[in-house]
Amino acid sequence: MDYGRFLVISIGTGTAKVEMKYNATSAAKWGVLCWLMHGGSSPIVDVFTQASADMVDFHNASVDVSTRENLEKLVKIGESLLKKPVSRVNLESGVTEPIDNGDTNEHALKKFAKILSDERRLRQLKSPVWTKGGSDS
Repeated sequence: MDYGRFLVISIGTGTAKVEMKYNATSAAKWGVLCWLMHGGSSPIVDVFTQASADMVDFHNASVDVSTRENLEKLVKIGESLLKKPVSRVNLESGVTEPIDNGDTNEHALKKFAKILSDERRLRQLKSPVWTKGGSDS
């Protein structure tokens, strides 16, 4: 198998997933540093991301109404998000802040798509499978 044809992209929070439950009794004694780094993980980031995922799961059923009006609203929300500046969570404050490069999400996604497209093209040139009329996906 020509593994050079594969490109794996992992998009995540940047922290390794540590499967351990935080105990409220011990967490209540933690200082700021323990909330930022504890047991090879960042509990504060884990709590925020898990809480967000839990809220999505909780509200999924109530908003799963795919009417034309709701789908149009979803498109407008997506378009609005594309126009917003690229941002990231400040780990010290927990606040989402724009990155100083001035890019919008739309521009950043286009740049990323170009990188992926260029990578695909490069791999097609290198791989004999692509040049022999192989898979196009």
